[in-house]
Amino acid sequence: MLIHRTSLAAAIAVATFGLLAAGPALADYAKPPEHLLKVLKAPPPPAPNVDPSGQRLLLTTAQTYPSIARVAQPYLKLAGVRLEPKNRSRHDTPGGYGIPACVADFSVVEIASGKTTKVDLPQGCAGAAQWSADGSHFAFQNAVDTSVQLWVGDAATGQVKQVPGVQLNPIFGSTVQWLGGSQNLLVKLAPANQGAAPSDGGVPTGPDAQESLGSSGESSTYEARDTLTSAHDEKLFAYYGASQLAVVDTASGKVRPVGRAAIFNDVNAAPDGVHVLTESIKPPFSHAVTYQRFANDVAVLDITTGKATAIASLPLADRVPVHGVPEGPRGFDWRSTDPATLVYAEALDKGDWKVTVPHRDRVLMLKAPFNGKPVEIARTAQRFEGLAWSADPAVSFMFENDENRHWVQTRIVDVDQPKKEGRLLWDMSSDELYGDPGNLVFKRLPNGAAVVRQEGNFVFLRGQGASPQGDRPFLDRLDLGSLKSERLFRSSADAYEQFLGFSNIPGRYLTWHQSVVDAPNAFVRQQGEAVAAAKEGEAQFASTATALTKLVDPTPEVRQIKKQLVTYKRADGVDLSFTLYTPPGYKEGQRVPAILYAYPADFANAAQAGQVSGSQQTFTRLQPYRLMLLAGYAIIDNASFPIVGDPKTAYDTYLEQLEADAKAAVDKAVDMGVVDRNRIGVTGHSHGGLMTANLIAHTNLFKAGVATSGSYNKTFTPFGFQNERRSVWQAQDVYLKASPFFYADKIKLPLLLVHGEDDANPGTEPFQSRKLYQAIRGNGGTTRLVMLPNEPHWYTALESNEQLVSEMLNWFDTYVKNAR
Repeated sequence: MLIHRTSLAAAIAVATFGLLAAGPALADYAKPPEHLLKVLKAPPPPAPNVDPSGQRLLLTTAQTYPSIARVAQPYLKLAGVRLEPKNRSRHDTPGGYGIPACVADFSVVEIASGKTTKVDLPQGCAGAAQWSADGSHFAFQNAVDTSVQLWVGDAATGQVKQVPGVQLNPIFGSTVQWLGGSQNLLVKLAPANQGAAPSDGGVPTGPDAQESLGSSGESSTYEARDTLTSAHDEKLFAYYGASQLAVVDTASGKVRPVGRAAIFNDVNAAPDGVHVLTESIKPPFSHAVTYQRFANDVAVLDITTGKATAIASLPLADRVPVHGVPEGPRGFDWRSTDPATLVYAEALDKGDWKVTVPHRDRVLMLKAPFNGKPVEIARTAQRFEGLAWSADPAVSFMFENDENRHWVQTRIVDVDQPKKEGRLLWDMSSDELYGDPGNLVFKRLPNGAAVVRQEGNFVFLRGQGASPQGDRPFLDRLDLGSLKSERLFRSSADAYEQFLGFSNIPGRYLTWHQSVVDAPNAFVRQQGEAVAAAKEGEAQFASTATALTKLVDPTPEVRQIKKQLVTYKRADGVDLSFTLYTPPGYKEGQRVPAILYAYPADFANAAQAGQVSGSQQTFTRLQPYRLMLLAGYAIIDNASFPIVGDPKTAYDTYLEQLEADAKAAVDKAVDMGVVDRNRIGVTGHSHGGLMTANLIAHTNLFKAGVATSGSYNKTFTPFGFQNERRSVWQAQDVYLKASPFFYADKIKLPLLLVHGEDDANPGTEPFQSRKLYQAIRGNGGTTRLVMLPNEPHWYTALESNEQLVSEMLNWFDTYVKNAR
């Protein structure tokens, strides 16, 4: 007889103790009603990607939800990465938040003709494609049962072929990259003749011992995730982390190993296609932090000779200040306008924001053959955030960031004349939305290097175009002489249209257009003449648009849902907003039950906190909590929940601001005549889960809450949380006040807790929900705990999401819609 594992555990408990603790019986996965399930399983819109030559558009559609069978595949936890040993594929995304999505569909669209070619994908789990520098080919990884394969596609025909004999090792990323403008790829291979993986025979070889010998220095809570715990773990890390670099000729399929195998973390090819920057991890391995903080050697490898030139030897960085950076060289990258020149930074303040110095960083440059002394090209008053290169060697953009003030600066500099002061381009709050000038638009040089797109004395900027009426994306042209911008394109107010990239035909560019009723599709726009009297903020040039793709709506029933942007004020005058969704068939004046969803955000000042973000003109897609719309609820979505103040002390008033944010949102939704004040629920994920539990504990605004994957006892993140940078020993009251665990006796309103059993997000370990559940239950509260097997911080399996929707619907129906 086959016995389900949970049923077997229950049977053992009964046999041993005679009874089970009070609670619901263990069961199989639940499913929501069919009309919700249909929408949940609908495919997402494809992601568009213009090729570097501007001739083609690649449309990539990801799998919506994998099965629990895939999510439950055995994996190893190795110093911050999760690896499936049977094929060496990643079991998590680089951020550790879920299973990497498989590509369900590739399509190549010719921009000139609109011809669409569907790519026949191989069996397995294909990853995202990477364009070659000339746009003639694309490469992608494909995970099968025993290996991760390398495939190459012909953009003109859509035909794909596997490169035989290649077994990739994607554990640390930078697995596949094109070399310069050639047909060659640089790849990380699983080493040949490596032998069987280390085995401990299932018996521990000794305890996990760590010690600290009195050295001072902080270690951020958020550095630790799935850390190594034994000598056997160290052996597995070294075994599966090792990779062999190789050059693959995509035309012939020839594979040429380069240099020696090592635990390569990052590898980055220079514009010349010959030199490769390598960062290789070395022992001893730490059990306190993840691999990103391990000791490593930085070198430059010549792929023609196999010779490596040492650049730096960096020690273990296990005591980095909260919101700080490691000491020593960091942030190595190539100068795009040189064949092989390295640029990197070094902290002048020990990497610590609390240290007062005239300059925080210095920026250095080192040219091939890398045996000379590096040249200092700049010192930055704040933290160096990188350089963007234009094709003109005398023009580059240097970025700085002041974390304490939430402030950023951008200067135009000539790195070859370091004594010449750069021109200040932008000096503004990093929280600023309305005045955000946008991001620089890049292009690929024939050698594959990325540079800022420049035409004469102009560069281009793309932005979200936030405004009090919602986002209206734009494309601007910036004059490097006057430093003034003119608007080439701005989305209309009744749609949401984003710039994608330039076509190879002068004056043409691509956009991605959608509206409340129109599915996302690509358009080709032809730039026209200047507008005689353009309104401020509007496009100063006319353009005509032609549809390139004709993607259809997979869920037409969702178009019955209405939404609107709503603005209002907090009691202290801070401007706030939310998007109000009403259910299908809603009639004006009708009061319906509602669910508020939010995620608190931190701001240095109130002016930026009140700025509107998002758009009510996007094509409506229903995330799990939004599916409640199909059950008759209104959704108060993405309600502004700012925590405003000096980043050093803002969380002193966290709870008071949280309550003020919630009261303002609820009062507004009720005043609009849409929401029934006596039937409102609240939900949030992660930091929003903490918000939800606190609102249930400290306010009477809601009938019930659903908190998913939250952190409820902040003393278990003692070296900071969100933007709180003080430790629990410096601000004990702040940590206790922000923790609903210490107010569990006040949680009498119904609270559903959902958490992934394998949550690897530091600070939201699964025990956080278990302990809060026990505390509420022990104090006589109404609560339910649902632990989703095999799930990380974000739930990826179809069955898990079906369970989540079912749980949420039943909970809100019982305690909100039908509440006494």
